[in-house]
Amino acid sequence: MNAEISAAWDKVQSMINGFMALLPNIALALIVFIIFLFVASRIKVFVKRLTRNRRSARNLGLVLGRLAQGLTILIGLFIALSIVIPSFKAGDLVQLLGISGVAIGFAFRDILQNFLAGILILLTEPFQIDDQIVFKGFEGTVENIQTRATTIRTYDGRRIVIPNSELFTNSVTVNTAFDNRRLEYDVGIGYNDDIDRAKQLMLDAMHSVNEVLKDPAPDVLVMELAESTVNIRVRWWVHPPRRADNLISRDKVIIAIKKTLVANGIDLPFPTQQILFHDQTEETDGNRSRQREGWPAGKGEVPKPRRISDSLRLLAQVRSSEDNNGKVDSQINEQ
Repeated sequence: MNAEISAAWDKVQSMINGFMALLPNIALALIVFIIFLFVASRIKVFVKRLTRNRRSARNLGLVLGRLAQGLTILIGLFIALSIVIPSFKAGDLVQLLGISGVAIGFAFRDILQNFLAGILILLTEPFQIDDQIVFKGFEGTVENIQTRATTIRTYDGRRIVIPNSELFTNSVTVNTAFDNRRLEYDVGIGYNDDIDRAKQLMLDAMHSVNEVLKDPAPDVLVMELAESTVNIRVRWWVHPPRRADNLISRDKVIIAIKKTLVANGIDLPFPTQQILFHDQTEETDGNRSRQREGWPAGKGEVPKPRRISDSLRLLAQVRSSEDNNGKVDSQINEQ
């Protein structure tokens, strides 16, 4: 019993002596690691400061700063472990990181995919912060491009978070990619109106709106001969191409065109339909060559319709005649 206690005590003393021998190394390792932490934070701030005044690179600078910080901390950790454990080699760390990387890759595949897509978006810059984009059913202003997702603010004050992998692998419409943007609207005029005059009036109306650019100039095109209107498309350019400016210019252009056309006697007809009913009471019922349905006015004799009272009187006479004939037949059968 005493021998076992003595052996255990010797082991504890050996551990204590080993720990005491490692204390200088541990203290040095902590100092080195703290220095690397400080250097990593300074590197992050430095990278962010380089891109602070560049709107298109602010998020990229943030991501690169975080990556530089993490890499610096990882190097500091490796050096600290080498100080504490002299037998620890770089090959052991690489092997450990390789095995861990495979496991982490399978476990966080979607997260890593979004991360890589975010890095590519920040590098290629298909759109930037404050751009207005359309993605599937979402439309709004880009608020932030993070490493995992991109957030946009809709025009009605909502926030949409879209994974970066979706944005990178699908089509995105960037409404503010260029300085100018063209808008269009279809106006229907009557068939009896002068098309050339109506087109000139529409051009004059668009030129009277300050928001419409003179270069590129607005234009007017006849697009369709519809059921009840001649459809003319007006097109104009605006700057800047943001949503609010588009709505303001559209409002002013449509009002100006409507007032100008009405003031100059151009008809703005609403949809109409012509329905022809077959007159079941006309005197020529049954004669397809003389029925009123679709009868061209002023060509030949137009059949006159019967009055409903005449039709009812005729129906009563027919029924009375049928009743009288039935009574006569019954009397003959009795005789």
